[in-house]
Amino acid sequence: MNIIITGGSRGIGREAALYLSKNRDNQILITGRDEKSLKKVSELAENDNIFYYVVDLNKLDTASASFMAHCTSLFSIIDVLINNAGYLVNKSFTSLSIAEMRSMMETNFFAPVTIIRACLPLMRKGSHIVNISSMGGFQGSVKFKGLSGYSAAKAALASITECLANEFSELGISVNCLALGSAQTEMLEEAFPGYKAPVTAVEMGEFIGNFAVTGNKIFNGKILPVALTTP
Repeated sequence: MNIIITGGSRGIGREAALYLSKNRDNQILITGRDEKSLKKVSELAENDNIFYYVVDLNKLDTASASFMAHCTSLFSIIDVLINNAGYLVNKSFTSLSIAEMRSMMETNFFAPVTIIRACLPLMRKGSHIVNISSMGGFQGSVKFKGLSGYSAAKAALASITECLANEFSELGISVNCLALGSAQTEMLEEAFPGYKAPVTAVEMGEFIGNFAVTGNKIFNGKILPVALTTP
């Protein structure tokens, strides 16, 4: 399979890429801003099948053409797209700046939308788009102070999952959303110092990797909570 994972330099994106790389038939492209970290993940691949592309998702509008040129140089088709990259600022609503709100919406919503639009011409019947959302954006879940901007952006990503599953059904392309609870990642540690999640990044990464290659056989247009706890 040909697989793209955004936010693959660390956390669950990194672990999902390494898990999927164990299958020598998979070719994986990861994205991120830190070239050194991306290169390290690539070097850890057992089968030399992880490639990387350095991109700031907040500036994807101006970089989407070069990103797609790189994708087409690697892949003739895209089987799986995992929109994993995320950005979180833990501040009360009144403390959040509009710039911070926009940045979270840009990374957590507009970047996945832009990547989906760019990758769609290379997708075919049976391809699977997996959007990584959060329990914070899951309707009816417990909400927490400091996560209003992040939760709103992730809720938007969940909602568009349902819309695109309907629109892409005639193409045979499945779109699903995983609303994750807390996993022990660098982003969680930065936002909630001292908090210990019940799930490791490795465990969550492996779950996402498995779902990405098999979940579309059973699910389409679904927002699935994946959580032992909230957040």
